[in-house]
Amino acid sequence: MKSVTRSLRILEAVAQHQPVTVGELTKLFGLPKSTVQRTLVTLHEAGWLRASRKDTTRWEIGARVLAVRPAALQGSSLLAAARDPMIRLRDKVNETIHLSVPDALDCMVVVDRIDSSHAVRTFHEIGDISPLHATAGGRAILANTGKSDLDEVLARPLESYSEATLTDPQQLRAELEQVSANGYALNRNQFRPGVCAIASAILDSDGSPLAAVVVSMPDSRFEEARLPELGRLVAETAKEISARRLGS
Repeated sequence: MKSVTRSLRILEAVAQHQPVTVGELTKLFGLPKSTVQRTLVTLHEAGWLRASRKDTTRWEIGARVLAVRPAALQGSSLLAAARDPMIRLRDKVNETIHLSVPDALDCMVVVDRIDSSHAVRTFHEIGDISPLHATAGGRAILANTGKSDLDEVLARPLESYSEATLTDPQQLRAELEQVSANGYALNRNQFRPGVCAIASAILDSDGSPLAAVVVSMPDSRFEEARLPELGRLVAETAKEISARRLGS
């Protein structure tokens, strides 16, 4: 059991510090380098870890980890409540609809998806992760997050993914106030160039954000004049999911 506990602790450390080297983990745990290396190789062979694409001497989380949380949510009250409203929203707008949940304050994770019938459409793998500050779903969550948690996120360095990404904390805070007033968030090219998304938060009974329902489309198909309509439809879908989950 000690080896299992050690493996889990190393897995958690990689998730926290990725991409991380064997040497860095050795110092962190005070373990022999051979022990850490053997554990990393074992976790890699099982699909839990992978070598960084940018630097193969560093380790990062593998795809198997990203699939655990979505798999655990299958059959949950959230997915059960969201499925039919997501289908109806797709039928109204004929764009890709996905459901994302926050992984603490670290990222958003895609847990369900309804595809558009367009030949050219956006696509999100179940288990895909994305940043909170640079996505519509993430900003919908942040706009409904408590002050202390929001302050924690905005105190971090905010990574830029494109020229459109908001990385100034004060500008982002102002954007989140607008999201709160509108009831939905808009992302145009801030995370993935050429991709537009509109999202609204799904709230728990105490008003805390559980997830975000998102309409995603190629930016070339986005029409500014339709934003109020799309925002209303997404916000109504989020409220319906919340109500269905809470049994009201």
